Amino acid sequence: MLATAHSAVLVGLAAHPVRVEVQAMRGVPSFELVGLAEVAVRESRVRVKSALAQLGVDISECRVVVNLAPADVKKRGSAFDLAIAVATLVSLKLLPDEALGDVLFLGELSLDGTLHPLRGVVAHLLAARERGVARVIVPAANEAEASLVDGIEIGIARTLADLVESLRGELVLPRPSSKLEAPRTLAVEDLGDVRGQSNGRRALEVAAAGAHNLLFMGPPGGGKTMLARRLPGILPALARDEALEVLAVHSVAGLLGGSPRMGVRPFRAPHHTASDVALVGGGELSRPGEVSLAHNGVLFLDELSEFRRGTLEALRQPLEDGFVTVSRAQGTMTFPARPMLIGATNPCPCGHLGDGSPRCHCKSENIRAYRSRMSGPLVDRLDIQLVLPPVDVLSLRGKSSAERSCVVRARVEKARSIQRARMLAGETVASANAHLGARDAERVCALDAASTKLFEDAVRRLGLSARGYGKVLRVARTIADLEGTTAIKSAHLAEAISLRVLDKTDRAPTADAA
Repeated sequence: MLATAHSAVLVGLAAHPVRVEVQAMRGVPSFELVGLAEVAVRESRVRVKSALAQLGVDISECRVVVNLAPADVKKRGSAFDLAIAVATLVSLKLLPDEALGDVLFLGELSLDGTLHPLRGVVAHLLAARERGVARVIVPAANEAEASLVDGIEIGIARTLADLVESLRGELVLPRPSSKLEAPRTLAVEDLGDVRGQSNGRRALEVAAAGAHNLLFMGPPGGGKTMLARRLPGILPALARDEALEVLAVHSVAGLLGGSPRMGVRPFRAPHHTASDVALVGGGELSRPGEVSLAHNGVLFLDELSEFRRGTLEALRQPLEDGFVTVSRAQGTMTFPARPMLIGATNPCPCGHLGDGSPRCHCKSENIRAYRSRMSGPLVDRLDIQLVLPPVDVLSLRGKSSAERSCVVRARVEKARSIQRARMLAGETVASANAHLGARDAERVCALDAASTKLFEDAVRRLGLSARGYGKVLRVARTIADLEGTTAIKSAHLAEAISLRVLDKTDRAPTADAA
């Protein structure tokens, strides 16, 4: 008889439902699998035969035909093993018809019938919940990440034998128990450890408060990396919807581990030798890249000018759109990609330009070539651009009196709550100022006459692009939110303009000039 079970295949983060149709009958022994299945899927016949043999079911004398529908979607991975095995048992009338019902089966079988863990369980469960699936069976090894998704019935199976007993009504499969850790960042570096660099600390706070991209330029040892690595400690914990997006990406990449942390913002810091594929995703299996793994968190690119220019250029579209689409021969996949990008670079090849010492002997053409590795369009997408001066060595002595991360984080959380409240009230569609659309920015970033005059002078003096104009407005809105004021004042705008001046020779207008 024909039996149909339900499973799914991941294409990027999208889980496409797959019908597993099995017809098992007496005849010339064979095991045929059709439906655009890749090698890992075709090999399931060996695992299924062995796992069924452990239950005392011998299909070596049966003709088994498995169809994975729809046939025009490539099937990859090993998640279909469980559905094939269960549908085969129903087809042989060893399980009742109603055992399949509205159940989604996910699991890879070992030869002894044990279920191995899968990648992408969070993404599968979120998609199943959206489709209205009644119940999902997942391997016990995926229990921790399965516990993150509510609103859907989930059964935890350790072996095929346990599942068969459950489908016969002889055993009740356990539900996932919560194994979440406290929703707090894991960062141990504290902002209070940073000596001097008051402008850098302020830029970091503003960036955190509005989810703005940030570029630090300065000589070696100026604190660029030290500041960037303390950013996670001042960011607010993830909201539940944000956390599920992050966990879905990391689940597809196989990076969740045994005890996922629900509220932790990711921090990714790839080496400057990273390839285009490593940064934006792709490869033979089309996995998410660093820009997606840092979604809703921080992507730190240290020594930004040492990255290959082509690699950096691949970031332009994700930074603008908030997602990355990977097109390969095997298909097109889309991953979310909305991190805070923090870049750190030296001002010249030797690094000592502008540090007040005579050590820099770089020629002007070498400096231009060095900086040109960061293209104008890419730098224009970085909301805050700040030159950090050398640290006064004398300031490193004695006990630090700088604010701790917890103090700064409290202000950041307050500013973020203001932005989220605007979104919930319907004023904007974004929960952070950096992601405001053009219409939303025009509505919530209105300027008075004095601020408008100040801004016009700055645009003429600094030659801001249309994108740069919008970036400054959004940063000014964030500075006003940090102060808890509804209107953007001239002082807020002047500070935002000063945080956009990368060249030390440029001078931004002040509020007094308005």
